[in-house]
Amino acid sequence: PLIPASILKIFTALVALHILGPDFRFETEFYCDDDNNLTIKGYGDPGLVSEVLMEIALTLEPKLSSVNDIILDTSYFAQPLVIPGISSSSEPYDAPNGALCVNFNTVFFKKETGTYLSAEPQTPLLPIVLQRITASGLNEGRIVLSHNENEITLYSGYLFDHFLRQAGVTVTGKVAIGTVRPGRDHLIYRHQSPLTLSDTIARLLTYSNNYTTNQILIAAGARRYGPPGTLEKGVQVARDYARCILQLNDIHISEGSGISRANRVTAHDMQKVLDAFAPYHTLMRSDGRQFYKTGTLRGISTRAGYIERPDGSLHRFVVLVNSPGRSAEQVTRNLIRGLE
Repeated sequence: PLIPASILKIFTALVALHILGPDFRFETEFYCDDDNNLTIKGYGDPGLVSEVLMEIALTLEPKLSSVNDIILDTSYFAQPLVIPGISSSSEPYDAPNGALCVNFNTVFFKKETGTYLSAEPQTPLLPIVLQRITASGLNEGRIVLSHNENEITLYSGYLFDHFLRQAGVTVTGKVAIGTVRPGRDHLIYRHQSPLTLSDTIARLLTYSNNYTTNQILIAAGARRYGPPGTLEKGVQVARDYARCILQLNDIHISEGSGISRANRVTAHDMQKVLDAFAPYHTLMRSDGRQFYKTGTLRGISTRAGYIERPDGSLHRFVVLVNSPGRSAEQVTRNLIRGLE
């Protein structure tokens, strides 16, 4: 068994497809009470970006003339979620997970004439993140939000606040953390992601998004074992699927994205994963006849996927290189050349 790095995402995608289904769509619920407090309950949607929040705010505007407090319910996932291999760096691949997160828990900024501005026209630069940005000392780049002092949750609430105001909703109260109260809070809107799980997987495989991969793993764990979703439940679902469905003998799962060096898999077992993933192979990045996923960590280079034959059938290939200075890409090039 060797370190797979990001090719483990193929296996995690299979687990989510098995538990949730390819047509599954993440949801986010919006509740209102008699005092016009708006409660937003997250279910782990990794696709809540500024453009989606704008659309949600425009949908809510006819239902809400005004809002008092905005209350954020993150109880569907446990908090905080600690992912092995994730550090506190400012790199997007270290973004933390949660039930109600926006923009992948990152903020993109720049500095012009001594003033910090958003580097994304669709996203405002909110006061809640200015101190973090100033402390970074950078003139441009990204900061990654954290679980500290509920930063990721509160940021999502203030961003919803901004887009509600922009849509014409009057907001008079505060942003706070709470839970939906049965009998007092009434569901006014259930947002379904425009992306199916298959769409989400295609994107995470293309961009190798660690945050999204662990979101779908935790959601699968919550579906199988009940909320709150935890990494442990997600990992247990993955282990059950590996043992009972794929009959894998030499795989160890620490988290779903491959960022942890504690993950292990043999090339033989990874080939079984590819056998099962073959019906979904077009969700992978393609280059000519090759559909593939790469993986890279310090001293680790991996690649797995399919090479299409002229008749449309598929060769499967797995390259696991755990030797510093060696590349899986060169092995794959030689492999393709040998098949021509």
